[in-house]
Amino acid sequence: MSDSSMPPARLHPEAELAREALSTPLLSRAARLARWAGPETRVDAGGGLVDEQLPAAAEELGLSGEDATADASAAWRAAVDAGLVDVVDEEKGTVTAGADLALLTGGSPQDVLTVWLAALEAALADASVPDLDGLVDALAAGDGSGELDLSSVDWNPEAEADFLDGILGNLYLLTVGEAGPAGPSVPLPALAASVIVPDDMPEPTDDVLQEVSDAMMRLDDRFRLLEPSGLVEYQPVDEALLAEGDEEPAPPQDDTDVTRYGVVRLTPLGLYGLRARLLEAGFDAPAVGDLTDKGADALLDRTPAFPPAAAHAETEQWLARREPLDAARELLAAARGGDENAPLRRLQCQQALALVGVSAEPALREVLDDAELGGLARVWLTEHGATDVPPPSEAMIFWLTIDTVAAQLAAEGHSEELQALVEGLARQHSGFFATAWRVEHPATADVLEAMGRLHPDKAVAKAARKAAFKARSQRGS
Repeated sequence: MSDSSMPPARLHPEAELAREALSTPLLSRAARLARWAGPETRVDAGGGLVDEQLPAAAEELGLSGEDATADASAAWRAAVDAGLVDVVDEEKGTVTAGADLALLTGGSPQDVLTVWLAALEAALADASVPDLDGLVDALAAGDGSGELDLSSVDWNPEAEADFLDGILGNLYLLTVGEAGPAGPSVPLPALAASVIVPDDMPEPTDDVLQEVSDAMMRLDDRFRLLEPSGLVEYQPVDEALLAEGDEEPAPPQDDTDVTRYGVVRLTPLGLYGLRARLLEAGFDAPAVGDLTDKGADALLDRTPAFPPAAAHAETEQWLARREPLDAARELLAAARGGDENAPLRRLQCQQALALVGVSAEPALREVLDDAELGGLARVWLTEHGATDVPPPSEAMIFWLTIDTVAAQLAAEGHSEELQALVEGLARQHSGFFATAWRVEHPATADVLEAMGRLHPDKAVAKAARKAAFKARSQRGS
């Protein structure tokens, strides 16, 4: 992710997330082992349970099968890393309950989530390590010193961590870009391709497709390991795809039954966790609700960059903290200005005022004669059923039109919707350009130039460009 600024996340309440964290296999198992540990429990030099105690730990957790001791070992490491267990004597390998264990039952939701985040870091570290068989082979390939020969397993710890961070970063972006708080279900091939296939590559080459296939299988292993943490919900790659030999399955060439290739979704708890990691890494990762205690100027300045659903939710929360009439007056005051961002602020103001009830009417009537706000005030009053709204002057109509197009240009660029708006203006007002160039608005020339680029009719486009030239000449620019 090259940009350090993220769209806002729509987080669930901390109390709800804390309950989810406590119920995850990762944290519930870690807590259970922390309570199970006693004076006879022994750990190795790295703080892990000694091998002979792993079967008893697995039994305590009710685990069985070939992965039972591995899962118990992972749960113990999470307990140590999360502060649920403390090593009191490294030489003897003795342990005691950690200070944070009591937080799981007596702490605040924030305390519980802090413990879960520490356990999540342990899970992410485990997910970046190659399988144990590979590590055994690496030791065997060494020089007898007992040190890992990482080159023999083609494993670069930093590269693996960066790969996983990149994947989780893209999954985060996909989730916060959704219309609702629930994350999308993302096919594994698409997620792998998002970090491998260059944006400017129209069709991936065979070599790139092979890279995507390799990445899919790496991710399949990692998401299987991460699902017990509560970070993701994961449907693994269909084992039948692997049954025809040792070759990895190629990515699907169409979207028929793509779920067989693995599907992952970031959970609400996972969204919270990844946002916390992004903040820790220095990213600007806002959450919906961050602006509720800020002024209307911050609301109007920042929400244009939000996805529409997030902007709507942020505005609703901001309004809920204020009396409607006071909120309307504050929004209108913040919308004024002749700077280049002012039209977009007024557009955001108009959208925010649409969520305010009729008790805000006095604020709108107060600005009916304001050159910058009178037009949007009339629109609001009319939409809310007022019958005594004075008609706008021609100058106000043209000023509001220029302001609206300038705001749309800033918000969307040359979109299809804006082109339709431009065509409609030129069609409804045959003499539009003959008058528009005289409008005393800072963006008049820029808007007319844009209309010239957008309109498909050459004669209309020429008239718009000519009007833009006149506007610039009038302003002496």
